[in-house]
Amino acid sequence: MFDWSILVANQNLLWAGLLTTLKYTIVTSIVGLAIGLVVALAQLSRLRVLRYAGRIFVEFFRNIPLLVWLLWSYYALPIFAGIDISKQAAGTTALSLYVASYYAEILRAGILSIDRGQSDAARALGMSGAQAMRRIILPQALRRMIPPLSGQTIIQMKNTTLLSVITIPDLLYQASYISSFTYRPMEVYTAIGCIFLLILIPLNYVARRLEAKEMH
Repeated sequence: MFDWSILVANQNLLWAGLLTTLKYTIVTSIVGLAIGLVVALAQLSRLRVLRYAGRIFVEFFRNIPLLVWLLWSYYALPIFAGIDISKQAAGTTALSLYVASYYAEILRAGILSIDRGQSDAARALGMSGAQAMRRIILPQALRRMIPPLSGQTIIQMKNTTLLSVITIPDLLYQASYISSFTYRPMEVYTAIGCIFLLILIPLNYVARRLEAKEMH
């Protein structure tokens, strides 16, 4: 029989874990979006070296499992690169670069979806390529990219559960810790699942509404 008092007695740990999860989701999504934009623009560059560099970045991070990259960032960098990195920095770096590779493809596709005539019109008005991108192309593309970017950010929140493997006290780590001394994993992990559902179902609904709005 479920003993929900376990959750009440340890609610401070659960709240702390939730705040950590939300913090890493927000920070890594913002950093990843900035990196992803740079990578997307690199792939659209006229310079072949930049296009290749952008493509290599995307293929590298999209094809290595996040768990492997997370563990490598924390345990292997100090060994092979002599970089003394904290678990917080390793977690932020791994999650940011990983999601950046997905954001980059979303951004690249969004930019390419804008009619080339928009760019030609901007050039005719005397704008440089960078000005046309900043003032004309990106503002229009962002409207189309909001739904897929929202969906990827939702996935990013679920990805943060892997932070527990390097002992960052996120929601899943706190659940494991509570289970270790209460011996009531069923209640704890059920609560974790419910917390994610309460947060992600509304976000998924909003993402679908945005997508439907954009399609119409």
